[in-house]
Amino acid sequence: MSTLSIAAGQARGWVLPLALLALWEVVVQAGWVGANMLPPPSELVHTLHDLATDGALLGHIGISTLRVLAGFAIGASLALLVGAVVGLSRQVEAYLDPTFQALRAIPSLAWVPLLLLWLGIDEAPKITLIAIGAFFPVYLNFVAGIQNVDRKLVEVGGIFGLKGRELVARIFLPATLPNLFTGLRSGLSLAWMFLVAAELIAATRGLGYLLTDGRETARADLVIVAIIVLALLGKLSDSLLQHAEKRLLGWRDVFDGRAA
Repeated sequence: MSTLSIAAGQARGWVLPLALLALWEVVVQAGWVGANMLPPPSELVHTLHDLATDGALLGHIGISTLRVLAGFAIGASLALLVGAVVGLSRQVEAYLDPTFQALRAIPSLAWVPLLLLWLGIDEAPKITLIAIGAFFPVYLNFVAGIQNVDRKLVEVGGIFGLKGRELVARIFLPATLPNLFTGLRSGLSLAWMFLVAAELIAATRGLGYLLTDGRETARADLVIVAIIVLALLGKLSDSLLQHAEKRLLGWRDVFDGRAA
């Protein structure tokens, strides 16, 4: 695929957001929706500029990003460790998987009171909550990837004398990478979602705090700016993982949406 085609594809992704912003501006300026309830994009630009000028926005973005990265790294690492054991052993799966499936159904906010009691109000409960959010998508996809490895590939590896770590590195790891990246991207998205719940825990900085501050001061523009920044950061981090996925899985011959 040429560079021009890639650029054109990326440009098409901006059509819908820009159209919605234009419609949003027209609707508010025409008085169909109150500006106090839904500030127009032009007002949001001023709010964003003010936050960026005094350095507050960069500080909120920085601390939130560090929390997400720390929580995601811990959650994903534990998911890979536990997922490998569960995926390779049906007996271990029988013991652990039902419990994990039950824990997965617990809403993020339900963890907050318990984490406050256990870990206090500093950074530990915030990072722990984000790690919980990142754990389950990575765990589920990694286990599914291991268990869906073609048995014939494992048998061929055995014929060539592959055992233990060599079998995992040569057969299981390449075969599970597509599922693993799906899990990592889903886990990172959930990490950003859990961040908001995490920053309700006595936070004085961060994008979640900015949302709370906007609500308490009845500033819809502040709330919407925080939401937009969260969306952009989530998209940026997902794009980085997507780029890594394409680089590492470039050997796959998959359907690309074009007619044969």
